[in-house]
Amino acid sequence: MVSNLLERGCDVRAMVRPGQEKDPRVPAQCQQCPVDLTDVESLKKIVAGSSAVVYCAGSVRGGSPADFATANVKGVQVMIEVLEGLTDAPPLLLISSLAATRPQLSDYARSKHDGEQILFNSPQLPWTIIRPPAVYGPGDREMLALLKMARRGLIAHTGPVDQRLSLLYVEDLAEAVVAWLFNWRQCRGQIYAIDDGRPGGYNWKAIAEAVGRGRYRLFRIPRALLEITANINLFFSRVMGYSPMLTPGKVRELVQTEWLGDNASYSAATLWQPRFDLHQGTRTMFEPGNPGISP
Repeated sequence: MVSNLLERGCDVRAMVRPGQEKDPRVPAQCQQCPVDLTDVESLKKIVAGSSAVVYCAGSVRGGSPADFATANVKGVQVMIEVLEGLTDAPPLLLISSLAATRPQLSDYARSKHDGEQILFNSPQLPWTIIRPPAVYGPGDREMLALLKMARRGLIAHTGPVDQRLSLLYVEDLAEAVVAWLFNWRQCRGQIYAIDDGRPGGYNWKAIAEAVGRGRYRLFRIPRALLEITANINLFFSRVMGYSPMLTPGKVRELVQTEWLGDNASYSAATLWQPRFDLHQGTRTMFEPGNPGISP
C-alpha cells in the first residue's frame, strides 16, 4: 500500500509500533512514526496536517476479547478522538473485515463490529469503511499454508464443499485504498465489501482448479476435529502465553456457508477494478523472487 501511494507522488507517514527498529519492509521514502495506538497527544502530532488517514492496524490472533481490543476497538476510538480534536479533520478509511457482519461468531468478529460502531457514532467525520474478504499475497502468513497445499493438489476444507468464499489479492486491496484516497468524498459515510470480482465467490473445487497444477484431491476436516483442536490450542495458549489463531470462535467462522463481497457500489464510486482473480493472483504470488514464498 505504501509503495502504491509513493508511486503516485504522495508523501506517506506510517505509524509503527514504538520501541522497535525501523521496519525494513517499509520503503525508505516513507517516514516511520513510532507511536502507541492509544497515545492521543502523539497521534495528534502525526495526524495534524495529513490529507487522509488509513487505519489498517488490526489483531487477528487471540484467545479472549482483550487480545483484539487494543488494535480493533480502542485504537479506532482514540483515532476518532484525535480527529474530533482537529479543526479540519482529514478523511479516515477504516480497513475492517467481512467478519464484522457476524459479531456473534467470535471475539475477533465482535471486535471488528465494535470498531465499526465507533465510526457510526461519529457521523460528523468524513469516514469510509472497507470490508475485505480473505486477503492473500506476498507478506501474508494466514493463507499461505492453505495455498501452498492447494498448489500441490491437496485441498483440506473446513466448510462444506460448496461453501462460497470471496478472495482478494493484496495488490488489488492496495489499489482500492489508493482509489479511495482520490475519491473519498463520494465514499463518505459508506461501507464497502470488496473482492476480486468473481460473482458468487469460489467454492473449494474452483479454488483447487485456480491454484493447482492439474489433478487435485478434496478432503474435508470434520468440524468435531476442528473444535477439539481449537479447544486444546486455546488451553495451551493460555498456559504458554501465545496468541492462538485457531480457536472455537475461529471454527465458527470457518464453517459458515459463505463469506461474499460485491464490488458494484465501490467501483461505481471510485472506478476501481480488481486486476487479479485467484489464478492470476497465486501465479504472481508464487513467482520466483517473492520474499518468503517458495512454490
